Amino acid sequence: QVQLVESGGGLVQPGGSLRLSCAASESVFRLNSMGWYRQPPGKERESVATITRDGRIDYTRSVKGRFTISRDNAKDTVYLQMDSLTPEDTAVYYCNAKQTARDGIWVHDYWGQGTQVTVSS
Repeated sequence: QVQLVESGGGLVQPGGSLRLSCAASESVFRLNSMGWYRQPPGKERESVATITRDGRIDYTRSVKGRFTISRDNAKDTVYLQMDSLTPEDTAVYYCNAKQTARDGIWVHDYWGQGTQVTVSS
């Protein structure tokens, strides 16, 4: 069974940094898009950043300029460098990977278990 294994969450003071990592537990074909979603307390899950296999990146407006997403295609690993963190970034962060068919059409989502990020002084 394929799993997305996340690490790097924790408690950090405002203005601090964290780096999240997420790796597939085994090789999976055509993970075209990998990224991070988050769910703040009492709110809906939202997309944070995504990156495609060929390097196309999208950030949600609230993190643009502060977060940096990257991936290692050979390792099926995605990273999220988070700088200038604020209390509003506090959430459970979930890794996501979208598997596509050969023609690029989505076929399946994989999700990590979530890692807690808390920004507080």
